[in-house]
Amino acid sequence: MDHKTFSGLMALVIERAPAIVRLVRRACDRARYLDFLAPLLLRLYLAPVFWMAGTKKFANFSDTADWFGNSEWGLGLPMPYLLVFLVALLETLGALFLLFGFATRLMSLPLMVIMVFAALTTHWSNGWLAVATGSGIFANDRTMGAMERLEQAKQILQSQGDYQWLTEHGNLVVLNNGIEFAATYFVMLLVLFFIGGGRFISVDYWLVRKYFND
Repeated sequence: MDHKTFSGLMALVIERAPAIVRLVRRACDRARYLDFLAPLLLRLYLAPVFWMAGTKKFANFSDTADWFGNSEWGLGLPMPYLLVFLVALLETLGALFLLFGFATRLMSLPLMVIMVFAALTTHWSNGWLAVATGSGIFANDRTMGAMERLEQAKQILQSQGDYQWLTEHGNLVVLNNGIEFAATYFVMLLVLFFIGGGRFISVDYWLVRKYFND
């Protein structure tokens, strides 16, 4: 392509740019009819996460309370039984509220507090990564050391065990237990706090439409 042809093409693009921008804006405006999908998918993603977290705490109530309260191998928190009950209750109710889109913005607040609490008390010292990796911007001495141990474990299993059977349904990994998941859930809840449960497929939408729509 010579200079003259290129200049003519650029002039045509600049001339048509306003029309192209208007076309894109109209397409984006029409896509707003589907804006209920974003909060719906966030709710459907988070609901089972908090349901499993809450019901697991209730199912293992004493063990969880011991871990909350023990200062040597646990979190060393005061009133551990009360804290476990409150956290488990909020997570379980929060899962149901998110599932049905009821009091979405209100319920997002205590769930965000729980995520901050979990990140600071349990995950912060482990860094960002939930699963250890030996490379990348979030890798640190802890995760790189974990990968060295993982490689040694693989060598032992390959030489003395049926490694193919062990890894048939997935590769072996080391859980780093960093803040990655807690931070991700916090951001998702923050979005729901600002935009609500969404139109059409949420109890909030129909309650507001019936009782509070001026």
